[in-house]
Amino acid sequence: MKPKLATVIKDYSIITFGLLLYVLGWQLFLIPAKITGGGVSGFAAVVYFATKIPISATFLVINAILVLIAIKILGASFGVKTIYSIAALSVFFAIFQNILEKPLVDDTFLSAVLGGMAGGIGLGIVFSRGGSTGGTDIFAMIIMKYRNISPGKIIMLCDVVIIASSYFVFQSPEKLVYGYVSMWVVSYSLDSFLSGANRSAQMFIFSAKYEEIADFITRDAYRGVTVFDGVGWYSKENIKIVISIVRKKETSAIFRKIKEIDPNAFISMGSVMGVYGQGFEKLKL
Repeated sequence: MKPKLATVIKDYSIITFGLLLYVLGWQLFLIPAKITGGGVSGFAAVVYFATKIPISATFLVINAILVLIAIKILGASFGVKTIYSIAALSVFFAIFQNILEKPLVDDTFLSAVLGGMAGGIGLGIVFSRGGSTGGTDIFAMIIMKYRNISPGKIIMLCDVVIIASSYFVFQSPEKLVYGYVSMWVVSYSLDSFLSGANRSAQMFIFSAKYEEIADFITRDAYRGVTVFDGVGWYSKENIKIVISIVRKKETSAIFRKIKEIDPNAFISMGSVMGVYGQGFEKLKL
């Protein structure tokens, strides 16, 4: 099997698993507990609760319309993965529709949290392989064609409106709150999954024993180090500044070693959004 074909098969297999996890979050927790969420899935759930029209049908129809409109306005710029995801989600929603009459847990709040976690992690898996579930993402792209608005704001506004519309079905403020809880958990889980173990930190280390510290980070932590010259403005003394970017999970061992080498070292550490290059993520264009 050619390497490229193997990569494609692997990507689609992982995307399929992520989509399945996303749907199970809905069908095992949210739908049985009568909780809605954001996106086209959330709108399809509202329609289902109001009319009993299957979620899969509403989801497929709305996404098909959005794709056709987007192709006309934006051109045929959609990846095959997006269309595949829409089709796979529609199939999964149809297969698992009404799989449970009651949620796996009796607590409605816990159902919202668990459903949101499954959905967020599922989306994270899909996004990590370059996939997309369409829906409000496509709508945001269409709006951005004519208005200078960030896609995040458009998607969030759509989610807020969709969940708010569930009040007209349930007439229950509690269900509304649970829907927003689910939306927040999805967002948090998605962000946590995508950054997760890949979170990185930028460390600034000020120490008279900078050479020992730099050697340790290079030799034992296997991370690059840059040493800059600096001047303490109050003392007017020349100092050396050790700068290194490492994984968050590696910082504990580095802190322990620095304390051992120089307990009086001054350290500043901050989170960084993305690190690309040797030892970190590959730059994708």
